[in-house]
Amino acid sequence: MRVVSGTARGCKLQPVPGMNTRPTTDRVKENVFNLIQEHIRGARVLDLFAGTGQLGIEALSRGAQHCDFVEHDKTAYNIVYKNTQAARVSDRAALHRAEAENFVSHAAKQGYDLIFLDPPYGGKILENALLWIERFDILSANGIIICESAVGDCFAHGFEVVRERRYGATMITVLRRQDGGTDEKYENSHLPGQL
Repeated sequence: MRVVSGTARGCKLQPVPGMNTRPTTDRVKENVFNLIQEHIRGARVLDLFAGTGQLGIEALSRGAQHCDFVEHDKTAYNIVYKNTQAARVSDRAALHRAEAENFVSHAAKQGYDLIFLDPPYGGKILENALLWIERFDILSANGIIICESAVGDCFAHGFEVVRERRYGATMITVLRRQDGGTDEKYENSHLPGQL
């Protein structure tokens, strides 16, 4: 597990011990970041289920302004700290050991340009997170949400689906606000399977 591109390119990141955390594969990560590259530079980022912190770290490596890493598990939180230090992005990172809902409910309104949601597969965690993001209005006007889920997972939300792409058993869904207006980068490209 390494940083794919940017100032920390090639930096090896530590995994979280045990089987409770499922890191995004390098192939999926590289494809996702190639898609959203134009949204990253200068972005305010939220990595809500941080795990190892690799998604937020990748964004910082590629020029994001700041990233809030939220992780309630103590072991994973400590790994995020070590990984942000190793990647030399800690000056633009804020770590929060908190439950996702509690953090979102106190986050700045329209405070994030890019939100990563990669919770454990199954259940209602992803759906609930999207509900909180919408309710507390923390996505900026032109912001996007990157959701990682199992292919069979269904989740309701009040956002517009920009793109969907399947990688084996993993589904990546890109969302934006319903009132986000026209974005030339995504015009005529919101059909599933065209990431």
